[in-house]
Amino acid sequence: MPTPIGHMIGGHSVESPTTFESRSSGNGADLVGVFAAATKEQVREACVAAREAFVLWSATPAPVRGELLGKVGNALEREKESLARLVTREMGKTLKEARGSVQEAIDTCRFFQSEGRRLYGQTVPSEMPNKELTTYRRPLGVVGMITASNFPIAVPSWKIVPALVTGNTVVWKPSSDASAVAYAFAKLFEEAGLPPGALNVVFGGGRDAGAYLIDMMDEGRLNKFAFTGSTAVGRVIGEVAGRNLLHPTLELGGKNPLVVLRDADLDNAVQGAVFSAFATGGQRCTTAGNVIVDAPIYEAFLERFLGKVSELRIGDPLAHQDVDYGPFINERFYHDWQDHYGWGEPDGATLAYGKGRITSESAPSGWAGGDPAAGFYGWPTVWTGVEPGMRLFQEEVFGPTINVVKVDGVDAAIDAANAVEYGLSSAVYTMNRDWAYRFKSRIQAGMTSINNTTVGAEAHLPFGGVKASGNGTRESGIWVLENYTYWQAVNDDVSGRLQLAQMETQYVTPSDEVDVGSLF
Repeated sequence: MPTPIGHMIGGHSVESPTTFESRSSGNGADLVGVFAAATKEQVREACVAAREAFVLWSATPAPVRGELLGKVGNALEREKESLARLVTREMGKTLKEARGSVQEAIDTCRFFQSEGRRLYGQTVPSEMPNKELTTYRRPLGVVGMITASNFPIAVPSWKIVPALVTGNTVVWKPSSDASAVAYAFAKLFEEAGLPPGALNVVFGGGRDAGAYLIDMMDEGRLNKFAFTGSTAVGRVIGEVAGRNLLHPTLELGGKNPLVVLRDADLDNAVQGAVFSAFATGGQRCTTAGNVIVDAPIYEAFLERFLGKVSELRIGDPLAHQDVDYGPFINERFYHDWQDHYGWGEPDGATLAYGKGRITSESAPSGWAGGDPAAGFYGWPTVWTGVEPGMRLFQEEVFGPTINVVKVDGVDAAIDAANAVEYGLSSAVYTMNRDWAYRFKSRIQAGMTSINNTTVGAEAHLPFGGVKASGNGTRESGIWVLENYTYWQAVNDDVSGRLQLAQMETQYVTPSDEVDVGSLF
């Protein structure tokens, strides 16, 4: 049994009375690491350490903070391959996708390295003489963060990096399914010279360590909370934050529409739909949930789509680097996904492809080989005959499942796309610029692609949703700075006397009134 890895609190490794194991999602016999399970007192201790570190870190010049994050980017670049392999080993993402997710963190460090020199305020003209008005961005304080397992480096970087560059300190509870990746990631901040306590990491499950961190808002130990995960948990966090007058960052679930209109390039649309549905085994918040297809091309699209789905390669990504997707991240995700097989047929939907869990007795032609019982692997699953009122259409299915929905025309497609409670990502395939314009103007989603997938992000573009997919906050780019700073307005009067704006302001005195009617 390996030595348990302790929490990272105030620059020290802190052990716990209980531990938990992280095992490879693709091979349960592979023990990745043993980790301390945080107690409530240890989570509180991490918040205290972050509060103490805030004094020094917030006073560090912003360009210096940015340069340190640049060093983190350098370390990530150096360790890109080893980190990608660790991501694949621990949570099952393909190596190609894992490398991309590490690159996203590198890009984020690069972007915010330079933002350390651009945390601009403004100078504002005063209505009084001998007075200067200025504004400054100020850090909020201690930020509590909980992140999910499907992007164990990219998504934490979206939160940790901008929080740190703006002068905040952090208490981070990563997913217990990606604890090893989180530990390796955090150690690179330590290597770069981040002061002790500026980034604290507490390990454990959502029901214990995660709940304890949420409780810290009620104890007044946090000034901000950032969360990526389910809408149900996001509502809980939003409620606790609201009663403490905090504005949380909530990046939640999605039931993302991908619309294929009658003039679309079918080959391009099929490729985009397959990747949108099955990348990371459908375990993305931006995964396509409903492919909405215009009636005149529905049959042609479905035939090509099912053909590509039947060719998908599935298996352990470490053993088979050519697979399109790997295992479920954990057993709970698999069981939740398996339940959806009982929804469709009672509502009138048709199972066009898929047979639940992949086993040695029941495997698709694309199974890459090896023992499927070593992890939880799911058949790529396609439903047809799905209507907007059905549970399959409405609820997020976190796994390799997609609905193909027939509509007639662009307006019906937009109506169907908006007929869910979520509003994270969306896509439309069309060569008609008017239809593309109508779609991007009327779709209820925080992100839209035209002739591209529902998945994917770039470090300098805002990421986030509307409706049940979030609370209007955004990750990435300059927009995220609003979430980790507040504006301070400074009124600097050098007149040496009391000046009362609005009450003593001397505007130009008007001359005699002019009768416009008499001029002509």
